Amino acid sequence: MRKRTDPSRPRPSEITPAARYYNRREIVAGLLAAGLVGSNWPDAHAAPGTLKFTRNTELSLKEKPNSFEDITTYNNFYEFGTEKSDPAERSGRFRPKPWTVTVSGEAEKTGTFAVDDLLRPHALEERIYRLRCVEAWSMVVPWVGLPLGDLLKRFQPTSRAKYVAFKTVMRPAEMPGQRFPVLDWPYVEGLRIDEAMHPLTLFVVGIYGRELPNQNGAPLRLVVPWKYGFKGIKSIVGIHFTERMPPTSWNLSAPREYGFYANVNPAVDHPRWSQASERRIGASLFAAKQPTLPFNGYAEQVGALYRGMDLRKFY
Repeated sequence: MRKRTDPSRPRPSEITPAARYYNRREIVAGLLAAGLVGSNWPDAHAAPGTLKFTRNTELSLKEKPNSFEDITTYNNFYEFGTEKSDPAERSGRFRPKPWTVTVSGEAEKTGTFAVDDLLRPHALEERIYRLRCVEAWSMVVPWVGLPLGDLLKRFQPTSRAKYVAFKTVMRPAEMPGQRFPVLDWPYVEGLRIDEAMHPLTLFVVGIYGRELPNQNGAPLRLVVPWKYGFKGIKSIVGIHFTERMPPTSWNLSAPREYGFYANVNPAVDHPRWSQASERRIGASLFAAKQPTLPFNGYAEQVGALYRGMDLRKFY
């Protein structure tokens, strides 16, 4: 039997080939020259291929974000494969335009909406959030999106809407990972309605001021910064308001390992490894890990949502 390696360390197959790496470095250099990445951005962007947004400094971390290279080449997106390098290497055939989202369930206004119609009434903003994954690695990402609650209110959910469910597109011809029964496709996720409406929860359309790359969940994904990364469902085509707790893909696949809530709790180990510490992607493999923060560092903002709950039972 092959000896299991530290799951927080990249496998050799996860390392970008040199030729591709230097090509990506040239791309990033071009973005730097255009002022699209780095610390000296203007407050808004409106050039072709970029997104117009304002920066939300109040809700952003003061930490330096990971590089564009880190964020776009080390990903969990099983629809394209299970290796961290698979999404970047195997998502080139995926077509995120045109795109529609179907809204259904316990709401007054439902139907199918073009993505531009969903976004047009809203002002996009950039927020720098931590991303903490269950395999004990983390990043800091400059997401661009809109508060999910602002979008959901447009559909006027009824008092019966206790949860919001989400569904990923099913396109095995473009998403080769869906051709294998790694999970029960399509990928599904869900939040309690108060979690979905919380000001920190983002409906994300970009990173580093640009539209989401395919490997990061184009054209629409969820970001809930106090939860583990697998709650961040990507390439969303369905939003459903429901009275009952919806099924979620990883809970269906491995209920002992992945609960519905998925709040970052360093005091509760994953059955196969500790969650008490994490490795920041981009740091030296020899650097010491850092302690994992409760609720990924957002306990002050979201702790009240779970007052009185047993967070070991409701993991």
